Amino acid sequence: MRRTGEGVAMIVVKELSGRAKAMLRAVAAGRGQLSGGCEPDLYVDGLPCCDQMVTHDLVHAGLLRARRAVRLDERSDAELTDEGRAAIA
Repeated sequence: MRRTGEGVAMIVVKELSGRAKAMLRAVAAGRGQLSGGCEPDLYVDGLPCCDQMVTHDLVHAGLLRARRAVRLDERSDAELTDEGRAAIA
């Protein structure tokens, strides 16, 4: 999937799997953290999420982000962007 250009978030939202939506709902509930780096990992309830590729796609599509900048060895609480909230509305 191409991750640059206009409308990428809309394309991704139409293609979200049940797992991706569940991951977004967990973050919306305040249960998610992201690790640092350009390919962050998602942790839900302190445990690593099983699908790193979906996490990377959600972050690159602009649906999910860390609340603060973190180093590679740190984690930050995760939050949904406006597009992420719309994806699970």
